Amino acid sequence: MSPRLVTALVLACAALALSGCGFRPLYAQPGVTPGLADILVAAPRGRAGYLVGEALNDALATGGGASAWRLDLDLSEQRFPRGLRVDNVATRYEYVLTAAYTLRDVATLTPAKVGNVRVELTYDSADQPYASVAAQQDAQERAALEAARRIQLELAAWFADQAGS
Repeated sequence: MSPRLVTALVLACAALALSGCGFRPLYAQPGVTPGLADILVAAPRGRAGYLVGEALNDALATGGGASAWRLDLDLSEQRFPRGLRVDNVATRYEYVLTAAYTLRDVATLTPAKVGNVRVELTYDSADQPYASVAAQQDAQERAALEAARRIQLELAAWFADQAGS
């Protein structure tokens, strides 16, 4: 048998197995994608708030019109020195971004879902001041994207549960 034929047979068997197991992608659930697009993101002021808010707007594909849901965010940032040199200067930092969120119904302002995500990452700190600031800002951007991704997944799972019940 040729390798192409074997590959085609394996893919066909995998497709048949998946179709019979009842697997259904998260975004195939009715109400998930429209629910996510119907969220108004209320991010706090500051660079981290802006970054998380923009990442969430992109991830949720919000329409910008009248929304049925409001997502309130509360962010906290911490930075811990790691990797100390002999002269007690940190060469590496740990950056922790914690995002607490509350999804509210716009009509009643009652909380529908409350959650919390925590993103931890490290970055190198160079001896040059500009390089150190650039590394810190890069870590903040990466943490904001990861926090937005985790919030999006939690909200998608919540909307899928709501549509299934």
